[in-house]
Amino acid sequence: MSRAAVPGLPSRHPIGDQLPALYADDDFAQRFTAGLDTVLAPVFTTLDNLPSYFDPRLAPADFLAWLASWVGGADDPDWPTALRREAVARAVELHRWRGTRRGLVAALRLVLGVSADVSGDGAAVWSRTAGTEPTPTAAGEVLVRVWPRGGGPGTAPEVDADRVRALVRALCPVHTLCRVEILPGPPATEGS
Repeated sequence: MSRAAVPGLPSRHPIGDQLPALYADDDFAQRFTAGLDTVLAPVFTTLDNLPSYFDPRLAPADFLAWLASWVGGADDPDWPTALRREAVARAVELHRWRGTRRGLVAALRLVLGVSADVSGDGAAVWSRTAGTEPTPTAAGEVLVRVWPRGGGPGTAPEVDADRVRALVRALCPVHTLCRVEILPGPPATEGS
């Protein structure tokens, strides 16, 4: 991420035009300030476009990794640029839902382009009465079913099981046991 001189970029505020009249016709002063204009033009251009640098959908591609680090977003240089932009733009939303069904499904859809269904509670327990201990429960399991987005076999690219498992491992709460099933298409609805 280096912003440097851009050949031929004109300065919006040439220094030579702002010098006192005494230096307006001085060839050395004009050439000297023109050299400074070449150095400062990218700075002025960056400052003029500063809001665009903070919008991941508009920022230069080499700026995305830095933006991702600001919001703790996932960024993989091997991803297509459009996916990298979307991952950074939605990072805060995904953090808000991290550790939930909704968050896991949204992350799988965004990062891997797959559909998912999450069932199970991970043995979460609670008490309706303040100050009482919740009843102990056996370790529950979270089942994550994943299938290609868009339908059954032949309608979408294959699901990369290793990438799915890695993402599920990274996003499931530590205390839960998560099992992943890769399906060829959407699961049949119950009762049909």
